[in-house]
Amino acid sequence: MLKLETKDAEYVAQIFIDYYENFDRIDDYLRKVKLERVAEMPTPLFGMGPEDDMFDDFTMSPQDMEFECRVLSNELYDNYLEIVTSHAVEKSIPGKTLKWVVYEKNTNKIVGFIRFGSPTINSKPRNVFLGQPLSTTDKDIMKRFNDSTIMGFNIVPTQPFGFNYLGGKLLAGICCSHLARRTLRDKYDSEFCMFETTSLYGSSKSSSMYDGMKPFLRYIGNTISDFVPSINDEKYHHLKDWFENQNNGRPLVHDDASSRKLKTQTKMISIIKNSLKGNPKLETFNKCFKDAKNLTEQKRQYVSTYGYENVPDYLNMKTDTLIKKENFDRYEFDSIVTWWKKHATKRFNNLKEQGRLRNELEVWSKNADIDIIR
Repeated sequence: MLKLETKDAEYVAQIFIDYYENFDRIDDYLRKVKLERVAEMPTPLFGMGPEDDMFDDFTMSPQDMEFECRVLSNELYDNYLEIVTSHAVEKSIPGKTLKWVVYEKNTNKIVGFIRFGSPTINSKPRNVFLGQPLSTTDKDIMKRFNDSTIMGFNIVPTQPFGFNYLGGKLLAGICCSHLARRTLRDKYDSEFCMFETTSLYGSSKSSSMYDGMKPFLRYIGNTISDFVPSINDEKYHHLKDWFENQNNGRPLVHDDASSRKLKTQTKMISIIKNSLKGNPKLETFNKCFKDAKNLTEQKRQYVSTYGYENVPDYLNMKTDTLIKKENFDRYEFDSIVTWWKKHATKRFNNLKEQGRLRNELEVWSKNADIDIIR
C-alpha cells in the first residue's frame, strides 16, 4: 500500500476534515453537492430551459390524465433529472440500465423520471425476505439473481406534480407493472420476477411515498447504514489527481472497477490512516469519519414480485417455475394507473378544498431554496 510522508498525510487528512465538518445533517450535505452540480450547468435561453417541458397544469384532474414512458438520450435524461432530484445525478453506472421519462400524454409534459439498474448484492431486508442470505459463492444462484431482479435507483416525480397528485406512487406503480417487467425481459432476454427500491430517507422519516402501495409494493425492513458519503466532485478530482501523482501516475483503483469513486475514496482513507499511525492527527481524522457516518441514513426497503407468489423459492433455486398469484393481472400498466387515479383524485380534491394546491414549478437553479426533505 502507498505510504505518504507525514506532512503529505496531514495535508490530505485536513481536506477531508474541513469538508465533512461543514455538515450537521444529511440535507446540508445533499444541498451543497446539488448546488455545485447545478452551478456547472449552462444557462439556457429564455423559454428554452428543461423546466419548460415539465408538467405545469395544476388545474387538471387525475381522471383526465393518461401516461406513457419514453426513452430519451442519456444526456437529455440527465439534464432533465438534474433540475428535479435532490441527489446529484450519477451518470456512469455499471450493470443493467433502463431510463424512462414519464409523460402526461394530453399535455405532452413530463411528470417524472425512472431509472432501473442492477440491485446491490448485500441487503439485510432482502435476506429476510428471501429467507436466507444471498449465496454469493453459488454461481447458479447468482446468475438467477442477476438475471431476474432489478432495482429502482431514480423514482422522481416533478414538483409539485408529486405533491398535488401523489406522483411518487404513480412512478413506483409503473416500476411494478408488467410493462416494466416485459420491457426489461425483452431488453435483457431474461424473465424478471422481483423489483426493489429504497426510500431517499429512512432514519429521519418514519414513512415514505412507497408506503400504502400493497399489493404492488411492500416494505421489508430498513437497510444498514455504516458508510461515509462521497466527497464532492471538485475536491474528489483534486484528491484523485493528487494521490495518482503520489502513486507514480497510477490510479488507486482500476478504471474498469465498479463503484470506482466509492472504492477510490475508501482507498484514500485507508492510505491516510496507515500513514498517520502514531500521529495525533489520526484521532481527529477518525473522529471526522465517525461523525460523517451520521450524514448517511438507514433507508426503508421495498419489494415487488410482479404478481408472482413463489419468488423466494425461485431465486433460491428451489424451483424453476414461477407461479402467478390470482391478482397477477392487477399489475398491468392500465390497472395500476386506474388504482393511482382513485387515490390521486382524492388527494387532489382534498388539497383543492383546503386551498393547499401548489401551483409553482419547483426546480433546482443556482439560487434554489427548496425544501430538500419532503
